[in-house]
Amino acid sequence: MSEIVKGYYNENAIIEWNRLTNPYSNIEFQTTLYMMDKYFKSTGKVLDIGCGPGRYSVELLKKGYDVTLYDISEEELNVAKEKIEEYGLKANEFVCGDCTDLHRFNDNSFDAVLLMGPMYHIQDIKLRGELLKNIKRILKKDGVAIVAYLNGLGIIKAALHECSYEYANLEHVCKLMKNKAWSKEESFTETYVVTPSGAIKEIEDSGLEIISYFGAESFSVGIHSEIKRIADEDIKCYENILELCKQTCEMKEYRDSTEHIHFIVKSTTP
Repeated sequence: MSEIVKGYYNENAIIEWNRLTNPYSNIEFQTTLYMMDKYFKSTGKVLDIGCGPGRYSVELLKKGYDVTLYDISEEELNVAKEKIEEYGLKANEFVCGDCTDLHRFNDNSFDAVLLMGPMYHIQDIKLRGELLKNIKRILKKDGVAIVAYLNGLGIIKAALHECSYEYANLEHVCKLMKNKAWSKEESFTETYVVTPSGAIKEIEDSGLEIISYFGAESFSVGIHSEIKRIADEDIKCYENILELCKQTCEMKEYRDSTEHIHFIVKSTTP
């Protein structure tokens, strides 16, 4: 992972904690928790790679999982430690390191792995494949991982609401329809944006089995201001939207067109 990406997250650690609390991003958060409940075993060891400030780790610790947090950013890990202590919880370990180097973790050692961000940023194709193979290696037999991607097809749709001025450059927007790296000048930092078919091929080439995948925002993708208005004016309506997003996030009609596309994958290593 590059120093540019590391610097970005060191500078924005608290922002990352707060990001999932706004009504729109909370949908991404809640659908992901819903899918963890659906596909993870009820107990076990979890490795949260690219854990950031520990949003998902906190929820897993509340449920009784044994969680190890791993991130490139010292500041993100510091926030995670503080938040976990505030909740009176205790993680197994906090490790600062690059996600492309997982040698410290033994084969078949985790029941579940979260990869909720690193694939947004690794621009080297070989390193991306090696990381996925390492996820397969460290998962126990029939262990499950969630692998998150930035989905260009969903970003095209979301940009209508979030940053319509981008459509002034058609060539730039069309780049989102391919599996491409983006510089820090073109995106919020160095990123890698995929198409659903590109992500599927990448995962299958690593030897992981795709159980399912879901669009984290479901049908609400990109509609920031309207979702916030609904949450402010009618909390019951917002809660119903949130519930419907959970129930529909795996539907093929929605999952390929969201900003964040998450794959439920399984290790089949004997």
